[in-house]
Amino acid sequence: MLELRNVTAGYGAFTALWDVSLSVRAGEAVAVVGPNGAGKTTLLRVVSGLVPPRSGELELEGTRLTGRQAHEIVARGIAHVPEGRRIFPALTVADNLKMGAFLPAARRRFAESLARVYDLFPVLAERWGQRAGSLSGGEQQMLAIGRALMSRPKLILLDEPSMGLAPVLVLRLFDLIQRVREEGYTILVVEQNVRQVLKIVDRAYLLEVGRIKMEGRATELSEEDFVRKAYVGL
Repeated sequence: MLELRNVTAGYGAFTALWDVSLSVRAGEAVAVVGPNGAGKTTLLRVVSGLVPPRSGELELEGTRLTGRQAHEIVARGIAHVPEGRRIFPALTVADNLKMGAFLPAARRRFAESLARVYDLFPVLAERWGQRAGSLSGGEQQMLAIGRALMSRPKLILLDEPSMGLAPVLVLRLFDLIQRVREEGYTILVVEQNVRQVLKIVDRAYLLEVGRIKMEGRATELSEEDFVRKAYVGL
């Protein structure tokens, strides 16, 4: 579904990604793991059109994404749940979800999408009239994911979804992400919590200092001595 080939990108004189290649197949969950400053967030911003690549190619279902604006990429079926959630705190839960369904195709199936989100995240249905800024951190992350689902995406990008959450909420969040992928969504997630994310994805890439250092099945990577000692804490 998604293909990145030899992508280099950065900000001004700084290069954050060097010659990165990766793929995500339809129905698959793929993680990009690595330390702070590795380039994980930049990678997702390149995919969603927020940071233009300096070189390389991006494709979604065979359609070239390179050079397209962010709104065009959203219309192609990519939804980005950014680091820090970026919900609209002054709006209600219901209005935040409505904002996610701004595309004409999504508006036509708004009621169906809303029912699906409320089924996945019942707490959002309970809090539909509450200001989003008054939700707990975990509930705000559910809202950010739910808002992305309202666009009826082909691919969901999750940027550090567990950041800032208490340990007990982190476990619950990964259970919810597992439920989302069981609904048939294709997911690309970047995450520092390597131990937990490798339990819910099919494959993973290890990104260090802007370069892919290792890739493989999640179960295989979790057993690699280098990954276990450096990231899983074993």
